[in-house]
Amino acid sequence: MSFTNCLIIMLGGAIGTLARYLISLAAAPVSTQLPWGTIVINIAGSFIIGFFGTLTLAHGRFPASEPLRLFVMIGICGGFTTFSSFSLQTLDLLRSGAMLRAALNIGLSVALCVAAVALGHALASRLNGGDPRIAQIAIEEEG
Repeated sequence: MSFTNCLIIMLGGAIGTLARYLISLAAAPVSTQLPWGTIVINIAGSFIIGFFGTLTLAHGRFPASEPLRLFVMIGICGGFTTFSSFSLQTLDLLRSGAMLRAALNIGLSVALCVAAVALGHALASRLNGGDPRIAQIAIEEEG
Protein backbone atom coordinates (compact mmCIF):
# COMPACT_ATOMS: atom_id res chain seq x y z
CA MET A 1 0.00 0.00 0.00
CA SER A 2 1.47 3.31 -1.04
CA PHE A 3 0.41 6.84 -0.22
CA THR A 4 0.00 7.53 -3.95
CA ASN A 5 -2.38 4.59 -4.36
CA CYS A 6 -4.38 5.84 -1.36
CA LEU A 7 -4.73 9.27 -3.00
CA ILE A 8 -5.72 7.67 -6.31
CA ILE A 9 -8.41 5.59 -4.58
CA MET A 10 -9.67 8.64 -2.66
CA LEU A 11 -10.02 10.64 -5.88
CA GLY A 12 -11.89 7.79 -7.55
CA GLY A 13 -14.14 7.48 -4.51
CA ALA A 14 -14.98 11.19 -4.66
CA ILE A 15 -15.91 10.90 -8.33
CA GLY A 16 -18.01 7.79 -7.70
CA THR A 17 -19.77 9.41 -4.76
CA LEU A 18 -20.65 12.53 -6.75
CA ALA A 19 -21.95 10.40 -9.63
CA ARG A 20 -24.09 8.40 -7.17
CA TYR A 21 -25.54 11.59 -5.69
CA LEU A 22 -26.38 13.07 -9.10
CA ILE A 23 -28.05 9.87 -10.32
CA SER A 24 -30.01 9.60 -7.05
CA LEU A 25 -31.27 13.17 -7.54
CA ALA A 26 -32.28 12.44 -11.13
CA ALA A 27 -34.11 9.27 -10.09
CA ALA A 28 -35.92 10.81 -7.11
CA PRO A 29 -39.14 11.59 -9.04
CA VAL A 30 -39.61 7.91 -9.99
CA SER A 31 -38.41 6.46 -6.67
CA THR A 32 -41.58 6.81 -4.62
CA GLN A 33 -42.34 3.07 -4.36
CA LEU A 34 -38.86 1.59 -4.77
CA PRO A 35 -35.41 3.21 -4.56
CA TRP A 36 -34.81 3.05 -8.32
CA GLY A 37 -31.77 5.31 -8.15
CA THR A 38 -29.99 2.88 -5.83
CA ILE A 39 -31.03 -0.11 -7.93
CA VAL A 40 -29.77 1.51 -11.16
CA ILE A 41 -26.54 2.66 -9.49
CA ASN A 42 -25.80 -0.82 -8.18
CA ILE A 43 -26.52 -2.42 -11.56
CA ALA A 44 -24.32 0.10 -13.37
CA GLY A 45 -21.52 -0.26 -10.81
CA SER A 46 -21.69 -4.05 -11.10
CA PHE A 47 -21.46 -3.84 -14.88
CA ILE A 48 -18.56 -1.37 -14.73
CA ILE A 49 -16.48 -3.44 -12.31
CA GLY A 50 -17.11 -6.64 -14.30
CA PHE A 51 -16.34 -5.03 -17.65
CA PHE A 52 -13.38 -2.87 -16.62
CA GLY A 53 -11.86 -5.52 -14.37
CA THR A 54 -11.84 -8.04 -17.19
CA LEU A 55 -10.94 -5.75 -20.09
CA THR A 56 -7.93 -4.18 -18.36
CA LEU A 57 -6.18 -7.34 -17.15
CA ALA A 58 -2.42 -7.40 -17.73
CA HIS A 59 -2.96 -9.85 -20.61
CA GLY A 60 -6.24 -8.27 -21.69
CA ARG A 61 -7.01 -6.25 -24.75
CA PHE A 62 -6.45 -2.93 -22.95
CA PRO A 63 -4.03 -3.63 -20.09
CA ALA A 64 -4.10 -0.98 -17.40
CA SER A 65 -1.71 -0.15 -14.62
CA GLU A 66 -2.44 -1.19 -11.05
CA PRO A 67 -3.09 2.45 -10.01
CA LEU A 68 -5.68 2.89 -12.80
CA ARG A 69 -7.40 -0.37 -11.89
CA LEU A 70 -7.48 0.68 -8.21
CA PHE A 71 -8.82 4.12 -9.21
CA VAL A 72 -11.75 2.61 -11.12
CA MET A 73 -12.47 -0.66 -9.31
CA ILE A 74 -11.91 0.40 -5.70
CA GLY A 75 -12.25 4.18 -5.94
CA ILE A 76 -14.99 4.92 -8.46
CA CYS A 77 -16.96 1.69 -8.06
CA GLY A 78 -16.54 1.72 -4.28
CA GLY A 79 -17.80 5.30 -4.03
CA PHE A 80 -20.48 4.78 -6.66
CA THR A 81 -22.20 1.59 -5.59
CA THR A 82 -24.52 1.86 -2.68
CA PHE A 83 -24.90 -1.37 -0.76
CA SER A 84 -25.20 0.49 2.52
CA SER A 85 -27.97 2.66 1.06
CA PHE A 86 -29.65 -0.47 -0.32
CA SER A 87 -29.53 -2.07 3.12
CA LEU A 88 -30.95 0.99 4.88
CA GLN A 89 -33.72 1.43 2.31
CA THR A 90 -34.62 -2.26 2.57
CA LEU A 91 -34.79 -2.02 6.36
CA ASP A 92 -36.99 1.07 6.03
CA LEU A 93 -39.36 -0.84 3.71
CA LEU A 94 -39.45 -3.78 6.14
CA ARG A 95 -40.08 -1.55 9.16
CA SER A 96 -42.91 0.22 7.36
CA GLY A 97 -44.59 -3.13 6.67
CA ALA A 98 -43.91 -3.11 2.92
CA MET A 99 -42.71 -6.71 2.87
CA LEU A 100 -43.44 -7.29 -0.82
CA ARG A 101 -41.62 -4.11 -1.88
CA ALA A 102 -38.68 -5.00 0.38
CA ALA A 103 -38.49 -8.46 -1.18
CA LEU A 104 -38.75 -6.94 -4.65
CA ASN A 105 -35.95 -4.49 -3.81
CA ILE A 106 -33.73 -7.35 -2.59
CA GLY A 107 -34.56 -9.62 -5.52
CA LEU A 108 -34.12 -6.96 -8.20
CA SER A 109 -30.94 -5.59 -6.69
CA VAL A 110 -29.21 -8.91 -6.17
CA ALA A 111 -30.33 -10.62 -9.39
CA LEU A 112 -29.79 -7.63 -11.67
CA CYS A 113 -26.41 -6.73 -10.13
CA VAL A 114 -25.10 -10.28 -10.47
CA ALA A 115 -26.43 -10.33 -14.06
CA ALA A 116 -24.80 -6.96 -14.76
CA VAL A 117 -21.38 -8.02 -13.45
CA ALA A 118 -21.65 -11.27 -15.43
CA LEU A 119 -22.62 -9.36 -18.60
CA GLY A 120 -19.79 -6.85 -18.17
CA HIS A 121 -17.33 -9.68 -17.58
CA ALA A 122 -18.61 -11.73 -20.53
CA LEU A 123 -18.36 -8.80 -22.95
CA ALA A 124 -14.87 -7.84 -21.83
CA SER A 125 -13.71 -11.47 -21.69
CA ARG A 126 -14.79 -11.89 -25.28
CA LEU A 127 -12.84 -8.77 -26.26
CA ASN A 128 -9.85 -10.24 -24.38
CA GLY A 129 -9.94 -13.46 -26.38
CA GLY A 130 -11.73 -15.48 -23.70
CA ASP A 131 -9.60 -14.77 -20.59
CA PRO A 132 -11.94 -15.68 -17.70
CA ARG A 133 -10.30 -13.53 -14.98
CA ILE A 134 -11.66 -10.26 -13.60
CA ALA A 135 -9.30 -9.42 -10.77
CA GLN A 136 -5.52 -9.71 -10.85
CA ILE A 137 -4.95 -9.06 -7.15
CA ALA A 138 -7.19 -9.66 -4.14
CA ILE A 139 -7.71 -5.96 -3.37
CA GLU A 140 -9.39 -5.45 -6.75
CA GLU A 141 -12.23 -7.67 -5.57
CA GLU A 142 -13.04 -5.22 -2.76
CA GLY A 143 -14.71 -2.57 -5.02
